[in-house]
Order: sequence, then structure tokens, then C-alpha cells
Amino acid sequence: MLILRTGVMFRLLVALCCRAGPAVAQSSGEWNAPETMSLVARAIAARQRAEPDSSLASYQTVAHGFVLFLAQAGREPLIPPRLVKADELEVEVYWQSPGPSKQVIRGWRDGRWLPTDIRYHRDHLGIVADNFGDWIRLGGGDEVRDVMHPLAPPGPANYDYRLIDSVRVRSRDTLLTVHELEVRPRDRGASRIVGTLSLDAVTGDLVRLRFGFTPAAYLDPSLEDITVVLENARVEERWWLPFRQEIEIRRRVEWLDFPARSIIRGRWEIGDYQLHTVVPRSVMLGPAIGGMRAPVDSGGGWTRSLEEEVAGAATPVAREDLALVRREIERITSERLTAPAPPVRLGITGVSDVLRVNRVQGLTLGAGLALRPSGATVVRPRVAYGTADQRFTGDVTVEAAMRGTVLGLSAGRAIRDLADRPVISGLMNSLLAQEGGNDYGDYVLLDGASLEAARRLGGAVRLRLSGGFERSQSIDAAASPATGRYRPNPPLGAGRLGVGRLALEYRTASADRTSGLVAEVRGEGGGGDRDYFRGDAFIQWRVPAGPGVADLKVQAGAGTADLPAYRTFALGGWGTLPGEPFREWGGLRSALVSLEYRLGLPVPSLPLGDFVSTGRTAILAPFLAVGAAAGIPGDSLPWRPTPTPRTVAGLALELFHQLLRIEGGVSLHTGDFGLSVDLSREWWDIL
Repeated sequence: MLILRTGVMFRLLVALCCRAGPAVAQSSGEWNAPETMSLVARAIAARQRAEPDSSLASYQTVAHGFVLFLAQAGREPLIPPRLVKADELEVEVYWQSPGPSKQVIRGWRDGRWLPTDIRYHRDHLGIVADNFGDWIRLGGGDEVRDVMHPLAPPGPANYDYRLIDSVRVRSRDTLLTVHELEVRPRDRGASRIVGTLSLDAVTGDLVRLRFGFTPAAYLDPSLEDITVVLENARVEERWWLPFRQEIEIRRRVEWLDFPARSIIRGRWEIGDYQLHTVVPRSVMLGPAIGGMRAPVDSGGGWTRSLEEEVAGAATPVAREDLALVRREIERITSERLTAPAPPVRLGITGVSDVLRVNRVQGLTLGAGLALRPSGATVVRPRVAYGTADQRFTGDVTVEAAMRGTVLGLSAGRAIRDLADRPVISGLMNSLLAQEGGNDYGDYVLLDGASLEAARRLGGAVRLRLSGGFERSQSIDAAASPATGRYRPNPPLGAGRLGVGRLALEYRTASADRTSGLVAEVRGEGGGGDRDYFRGDAFIQWRVPAGPGVADLKVQAGAGTADLPAYRTFALGGWGTLPGEPFREWGGLRSALVSLEYRLGLPVPSLPLGDFVSTGRTAILAPFLAVGAAAGIPGDSLPWRPTPTPRTVAGLALELFHQLLRIEGGVSLHTGDFGLSVDLSREWWDIL
């Protein structure tokens, strides 16, 4: 059976056209041009025939898919989501003229990478068999209901259409022309879709559909947005039938402005069509999606473990990056199409915003709000009070999104740690500081204001530029722990400075975190009470290697001789070189390289409830780290240059779905041992 597939190929049509024929001239960009509306009329007529063609009596096929439940947490928008749960399904699909379809789940297995009790709507477990029909529904009608399809009979009265490209593709012995149209609602406030249609120029059949919804279409208040990609293949040189599909549903916390969202992502491959088959009447009875009601360990033609299958399915989408589809949709309307958030929400970016403990403030209580005077503008006031130093801190930030660029203006007072990258989670530091007097931070008081612009240059790249002024002051330890004694806080104040910063960031990772690359390069310059320049870089590369995963981290930085004390570099101990004294080493320049080998080991899974367990896999990770610092930072600071590079060898163990990391290291210079226990770094932003 000949199938002309349009998925990966469609993005390579320009290259193919050099063999298949020249591209048809593109449109001038006019909306609702006569030739465009004529094509739309053919497409509407094609959909009103018995799907997909009256000469096709029936078909049977098999859909293989994954439904992934992911979580995305953190202030940084480039952080890829992490896999929480994966379901793999095999579904038999039946269709017969004049159009009813039936799906039967024959194989279904699942696995959990983090604790969850997620339950899916039934239609999340099957494919879209009829390109949605004239009225689009998702989530059993709880998420989206009765949204008009742009190729429904009343579509031209409710949508605008624009031809943006046309290409010719040669199949076995046929030269096909495919037109790509943008579609948008005439009424932006109505419940509609926005996206692109790819149509067979002769028949009007739908080849591909990519779209999102207008905010009015979302019925569930927790929904942020939904993105859909449907791709069809040409079967037997005649019928366009489902081939590949992807749907992503993103949700957020309703009452809290918190940097976390959940994501449901369905990916399906459909093939092995059997045409004109006799479909037993008994098969078509019952609900639209029948078969298995729950996942089991057996059933389905599984040839590999679920972990191996998910490793491929959870990689970043190469053929159809859904983030790029969302940006394409926003370009069509020149506005963001996420569902509107409530005008007032509690504004908390992490647990430590509400409650934290350190030696300069003691127990600190905080609160914040997120105010939305318009859809693209957010005002975030925050305040905190330290019970030991009796000092108020806080800030006000105004953010506005403008054509792909986010502008932010902020002013306030904050107490911040020396490090660019934290060495411990805020939650763990608060516990250790309060109970044992071990505070893994060195703090400076900053008053200032800044203006920042951030723009994404691609799916994984972001550029940030900021400028403003800062007044830095040294502060002393003011609190007392329950047991033990705090070390002194170093003098880090440097007076008044005007500061400019530039940062370029790249992040990509598979959802199961077995591969990925993070790269950050930053430059900073200041003038005022002193003039200085500072630059730093960080790279983390994780790649499968044999039975495990190799994880390489490299970070380095350097500054000029007048570098302010609170911008110097320090390393050693918890989070950098376990086995060396904490922040014993530092200066105007530093470098730290670590390599660990992460090996998954099966462990007994202990149930902690109906849907939660301790996990079936532990990560054992031997590592080697080398760090060095140079340049005298000043007599008043406790850290000093390393006489020779400091080398540490150690072993880490990650348990409870990799949420907990226990790390021990031995200094190869002194033989001293260091131990740390913390939550996974991936969740530190919200802790």
C-alpha cells in the first residue's frame, strides 16, 4: 500500500521542490482573496462528502501513541518540562461510510517518574479520527466544547483566511499541489481557533492542521492553552487519512501566581491501513473509545521496556516543536492566546518567599500579589519582614509582553546571596540554619532599580539585557539558631554603582532528563564608587553513555581588579566541592569542572498511598570535581586563591523518583569527607 506521508517531509518541501517542480507563487498576503475563498469552498465541500471519499467504504488501522504527563517548575521560561507519568497505548481504529468511527484500546501500560494521581479524560487516550468534524470538543467537552471548525459550512462567515505558501510534491506518478493558509477569527472575542491549514489544491482535502484556541474557548479556568497538530498521509494515491497527531494541554494554578504548570502531551503515529474491510456491527457499538479501562503490565505488542520507549517519545519535538507552533499562532493574531489569568492572585515564586531562615534576618515572613491590569501587563508587589534584624525588604516589578519581548521594571530592597547559581535549596538551607546553625549563604543588602528586556530567539534560546543602579551594604549576623553557632557574615558592601548586564541562555532537555544541554554566558559592567567588568559562563551537558548517562558541568568566571566584594567568586564545600571547607576558596577568577556517571539501579518500590510510591529506580552517580580560584579579592573576605586546583572524588545517590540527592565527597588533598542531603536541584527555584 502506497502512503505519501506529509509530516517530516512537509518541512522539507522546499528542498523536495527542486526535484518535484517549482513552488507556486505565494500570495500577496491579502486576507479573504477570491482565489483563497474558492479553495476554502472546495475544502468545505470535501468535508461534507462521506469522509474521506464516497468511494471508500471503510478502513481499519492501528494507532500507537504516548500520553505524557509533565511538570514544569521554575522562574526560567526555558526550563523544559519534566516527565511525571507516561502511558503507552495501542488503539485499533475503525471507520465506515457515511462516517462513524470507533476506537478500541487493545494495549495500555503506564509508568510513573514522579508521584501523581493524574486521571485522563477518555478522549485523551485516542486519536482524532475525523479532523474534529464541524465542531471541536476536547476533554469530553470539559476543556473545549462546540468550537466551530474553520472548514465547517458557516466557517467563511466567522473566519478570515490568507494564502501564505504553495508547493508541488511528486508522489509515485502524481504531481500534487498543497496550499497553506492562515486562519483567524473575525471576532477575536469569540470561541474560535487560530492556526494554519494545508489543503490539497485539487480536492480541497485537509493535509495538515496546526492550531490553538482563542481565550474564550477554554471552559476550565485552570487551562493556560491547548495546541493541536494533525497530519494526514495520502493513501493509495487517493485518500488523505490520519498519519501523525500531537496535542498539548497546559494548565496552571488558578489562585496562585506560581512558576509551575502541568502539561498533558499526546503523541500518535497511525498506519497499517486496511481499506474496504468489513467492520463487524458489534465493534461499532458502545462508546466512541472502548476497550481497556485501565493500564496493565501485559497486552499490546511491546518489544521494549516502557523506559526505553519513553526515552524516544520524551525527547524535544524535532518535527513539530509545539512552542514554535504557539509562536506562529501568536504571530497570526499579533497577541498572546493564553487563557486570561484572574486579575488578582497571590504572588509567590517559591516556598522561601513565604517562610525562610538565615543568619542575617532570622525567621523571615513574606507575601506578594500578582495584579493584571491588562492581559499583557503584570504588576507584582512583594514584601518580607525579618524577625531578627527587624528589617523590611521587598520590591515592585512591572512586566509587559510586547511582540515576543518581555519588558520588566523593578525597584526595591533585597538581601541576596553571593552566588550566581545557588549551592543549596532555600528549604534545606532554612532547616539547617535554624536547627544547627549551618547557613550556606553569604549575604549583601541591595537597594536599587533596573529595567530589563528579555526576548526568546528560538525555542531554546533567550537574550536578556538589563540596566540600573544598585547600592550595596554589608550586614551582620543577627539571629541565633536552635543549636550551634552561626559564622560571621562577610563584609560584601561596595557602595553605589550603575550596572549593566547581558545574558544569553540556551536550554534543552528530554523530559526524562537522560539528555540535554544548558549553556549560559553573561557579561556585566559597573561604574560609580568603583569601575569593573565581570563575565561568567556555565555549561551542563548530559548524554547517554552505555548503560548510564554522563553528566558534565563546567562553570567559570573572571572579573577585573576593582570587582565589588559581592560579585567575587567563591567555591568549596556544599554544592561545589564536597570534602573541602565551605567557601574556603575564591577570588577574582574561578573555574569548576565536574563529571558524574549516572547509573539507574532497580530498587524495591514501597507504596505510600494509592498513587504514590518510593519509585522503582535509584540513581547511583560516582563523580569527580576539580575547582580553582585566583586573584586576591581583598583582605576582608574569608575566601582566598587555591594554592593548587582542588580535586574531590565522591558518590551521589538519588532516591524517591530522583527527588532526594545524597552526596558524599572526599578531598584528594586533605582526605576530609563532606556529606550533603538536599532535594533535586531542578526544584530549587520553587523552594
